[in-house]
Amino acid sequence: MAAYAAVVSLMHIIDDIEHHPSPPISLDKHQAESVTEKLVFLRGFLESYDSPFAYSDEADPVEMRIADATYAAGDVIESYIVDTIHLSAETTDDDGHLQISCMHFYQDFQKVIEDIDLIKKEVMVITREKKQQQRNVPASDDAGLRSGLAEKSSLMVGFDGVLLQLLDRLAGGRTSRQIIPIVGMGGIGKTTLAKGAFEHPLVKEHFDICMWATISQDHNIGQTLKEVLSLARGDLSNESEEELGEKLYKYLAGRRYLIVMDDMWSIEAWDKMRFFFPDFSNGSRILVTTRMSNLAVHLTDSDSLLNMRFLDKVSSWSLFSKTVFGEESFPTQLKKVGKRIVEKCDGLPLSISVIGGVMAKSEPTQEYWEHIEKNLSSIVNSENDEYCLRILKLSYDYLPAYLKPCFLYMGVFEEDSVISVSTIAKLWVSEGFLKPIDNKSLSTTAKEYLKELLDRNLILVHELGLLGNMKSCKIHDLLRDLSLQEAHKQRFFHTLREHSARVENRQRRIVIPRNASKEKILDALESTPHARSYLCHVNRVPQLPNSRLLRTTSIYDSKSGKVGIECSRENVFQLVNSRYIAFPAPREFQIPSSISLLWDLDTLIIHSWNDLTAPVEIWKMHKLRRVEFPNRKLCLPDPPSTDNDVTIMENLEALKGVKNFSLNEEVVKRIPNIKKLYMSYVGNQNERVNSLSYLRYLSKLEKLLVATRTESGEHLRNISFPCSLTKLVLRVTQDFELEDTLHEIGSLPLLHKLIVLRGRFRTRKWETSEGQFLNLKSLSLIDCGDLENWTVSDSSHFPLLQKLILRGLGKLQEIPSEIGEIPFLKSIELEYCSELAVLSSKNIVEEQEDLHGDQLDLYVRAKVWSTQEVMLRLTGSNFQVTSSV
Repeated sequence: MAAYAAVVSLMHIIDDIEHHPSPPISLDKHQAESVTEKLVFLRGFLESYDSPFAYSDEADPVEMRIADATYAAGDVIESYIVDTIHLSAETTDDDGHLQISCMHFYQDFQKVIEDIDLIKKEVMVITREKKQQQRNVPASDDAGLRSGLAEKSSLMVGFDGVLLQLLDRLAGGRTSRQIIPIVGMGGIGKTTLAKGAFEHPLVKEHFDICMWATISQDHNIGQTLKEVLSLARGDLSNESEEELGEKLYKYLAGRRYLIVMDDMWSIEAWDKMRFFFPDFSNGSRILVTTRMSNLAVHLTDSDSLLNMRFLDKVSSWSLFSKTVFGEESFPTQLKKVGKRIVEKCDGLPLSISVIGGVMAKSEPTQEYWEHIEKNLSSIVNSENDEYCLRILKLSYDYLPAYLKPCFLYMGVFEEDSVISVSTIAKLWVSEGFLKPIDNKSLSTTAKEYLKELLDRNLILVHELGLLGNMKSCKIHDLLRDLSLQEAHKQRFFHTLREHSARVENRQRRIVIPRNASKEKILDALESTPHARSYLCHVNRVPQLPNSRLLRTTSIYDSKSGKVGIECSRENVFQLVNSRYIAFPAPREFQIPSSISLLWDLDTLIIHSWNDLTAPVEIWKMHKLRRVEFPNRKLCLPDPPSTDNDVTIMENLEALKGVKNFSLNEEVVKRIPNIKKLYMSYVGNQNERVNSLSYLRYLSKLEKLLVATRTESGEHLRNISFPCSLTKLVLRVTQDFELEDTLHEIGSLPLLHKLIVLRGRFRTRKWETSEGQFLNLKSLSLIDCGDLENWTVSDSSHFPLLQKLILRGLGKLQEIPSEIGEIPFLKSIELEYCSELAVLSSKNIVEEQEDLHGDQLDLYVRAKVWSTQEVMLRLTGSNFQVTSSV
């Protein structure tokens, strides 16, 4: 909720000032203690408050008064910080202006403290009146245990029959190209069914090409065609829709293909694309999921339609049971009320899954479940998507207060977008609404909160990492609609729409979607002086105004990866309260020395195609936690050697994209807690010959990337790795000898991912030793072209390996058969390797098929040159070979 977020955010501001090594202002001790006491009380109230306006279209007036009073206090503090820093930078001999400003600040701050105190007294009355109605539900010892039991396998409950029907239509029937629409209301399981068929082994074996494209309401034909083509053709330049369509047609011609068009909304969208899918009477299929019945009829005859039905009682109960209790037995005393709850979901899988997610995180008591049932009954009043939103609203209302702002924030991302866990964690930290967890960083807290949303089925996993951690996620359209609806009601953020009303000047967060007009953007930015966040998804917007209180400035088109936005070099670094800055640097931009005025900066991300040299003042930024230059263009100066008061950057965890970094004893001392370090070296590095030997002193370093294009590799030969490494990317010159370095890497006890690009094997052999690579899960060897013999004497050499990637190994005689015996191996990918390497991987698959049959979990993908087309005949159920186009 907005009020909770505002309270926690203000507490963070006060805490940042009080614990900063060199705070920009000082707070009166009595005032700070007074306001903190009141904020702690209000936070506790909001954590247990059951709003009577939960199902109203209006915001709760008590919550909004708390939010507005807290916002006002934040405005007073942060405005004073801005004035103080700017006056201090401008004034050299007269502090009269500072004294006047200080006097006004204490008066204004006292006034907002008194306003907060009045609200506290009002809240105390509400608390007393409702105390007798409140009930204490003890925490469940096993609630957390059950939260993760709702595995995705349960999502196919009730679809077995229709899945078989769909598989029959995909693999059988007419040889002419067929369009198979799956139609039904939102949340009924259309995408789940399509994905179940798309991932089915029968489908993978039957079709030559399988592609998936998600269509948003604001459909863009060119973007959709690029999405489909990019799966097979890689990056595409800016062709027209016709050119993209022609490329797609040529690529599909003569091949049996399956294209899934997920969540299509418009007849117009299909009519523009239909001619790009050829019909060669070879059994190709196009699977379309849609909520629009008229679109489904337009696509094909009624006999080809798959109308999704609601789950029957048995399937509904089975889905609910698995979502709440997994494989545990359902408590007998809860079955009656549980079945009444399931009955009110009317067989809608999404509703059952989300309500089940609420129950899985709750205490399984009769009283609590009856309370859920009562509220569920009061909001079931229609049979359309609005009904589903109101059902889903329960999942929001029963979130703990600390998770509500996190869920609301999911609405700032565009429809159907893939959301990086790392990105959202950084943004949540900068927004300041995360309630700290004892002895954990806010970044860790953010990821734990995201996991809680996943456990409650409010977000979906898009990609998992090697260790089972979530790397990216998505949010279902209906749940995103819910977050947008609640965020608008509570003024949590405002999304610019072409026909929306003028933005209230009290808005704190402004979201600029890609279809926002220049005029709308200008009007919004000029009318929101108290804005704390600009979250832009467009390629180009007008220059930002000097919004002096901004804390979060995210200016980057995450969907296309382009950064064509205009951004003033002057005023970005005038935003002294900034915590998060991500923007593209204009030409000839340089980071000014005034960056040190950004006293609370946590994250700095700059996309630049030019080298940028940071000012030496960057070494004095105490709060800096992440510095990212994706194009590896940051040149860091040596820290000041004459600094009597050495600044230890204890918070710095990530330094990505630094160029020609001089590591030495002084630098290592200043960044003791660095966890991610991505470096590149170009030119002659003789003066840094011992630089990389200091890596071993970075005892908390987990992820390291070293890329070099130097004239001399002497400095790289002195590289020494810390034992804490979990991921290593080594990009070296073609003449760098790998044997000794790989021997040292193999002894790293925690390393689970290794990528080696280029380099040479002096003896043309690589023989691993026993006791090495004990935790390695992913190994990539790329363009190590002279490797001929790879010897692994025993499968225990890579005991945990899951993924093997080999590219450009044109002389490799074979992949050791022992690799196939590794029990955890899931995939082997070969690209432009020797025919002998491809044949040996085929032998590995055949040997494992003999041992495991249909239960084999190993899959091999090989891409060969067009001249090696004979290799295509090797394709089988667990072995796929494709050639370059």
